Amino acid sequence: MGYLEKLPQLDGVIARLECAEHLEDLQSAIEWLRDHYRVDHMVYHWVSANGEQYGCGTYDPAWVQRYIDQGYLRIDPVVLGCYQNFHPVDWKRLDWSSKSARSFRRDAMAHGIGNQGFSIPIRGPNGQFALFTVSHDCDDEEWAGFAELNRRDLILLAHYFNQTALKLAPGRAPEPTQPLSPREVETMTLLAVGYSRAQVADTLSISEHTLRVYIESARFKLGALNTTHAVARAMARGQIVV
Repeated sequence: MGYLEKLPQLDGVIARLECAEHLEDLQSAIEWLRDHYRVDHMVYHWVSANGEQYGCGTYDPAWVQRYIDQGYLRIDPVVLGCYQNFHPVDWKRLDWSSKSARSFRRDAMAHGIGNQGFSIPIRGPNGQFALFTVSHDCDDEEWAGFAELNRRDLILLAHYFNQTALKLAPGRAPEPTQPLSPREVETMTLLAVGYSRAQVADTLSISEHTLRVYIESARFKLGALNTTHAVARAMARGQIVV
């Protein structure tokens, strides 16, 4: 099975994000994803270096306004925990022990945020920091299964949301796309259709060490977080066709 075959619609959403012309386009995409994954909420939240905030998502507007009015950004364990991490964070593993954190959590749940959450921290240029969050109301076993099944896709989507938001930010020049070499195209294509690294190396008659060089070079050119992200970006930009 290829990287994107288990969720064909994901490629369509990525294409929509790549072609987005307005920040409002992120809102329609995130609503579709919320419904597709059958979760209560999905949110993208950007905090710039000077503290300016932008977001799109499915939280009740009353909760969004209350969050701002109460200055919850300063005490939110999700924001604080993710700011200290580079990897996705399950809300259960955060520090909710302080009185302010417990009060914040009660208020959030009263506004329908849900008892489970998974947030992906993203760091962009010039101190930009963002979160991509999924939350839901369910038991621990159901949530663990959801996170395990969808973790990779959610990380991929988080970075595409951030890439699109950066592209549409006022005054930001688009980043030039670097073309892939013929060998990098072959490598990304074979990975996209589901070949293992060993199979790709064998097909191209190269060592796995040389293969790693091609993969890392392609990842760098595509500005991708990992190999999965690189494959998706190459497909979305039409640099490989599967």
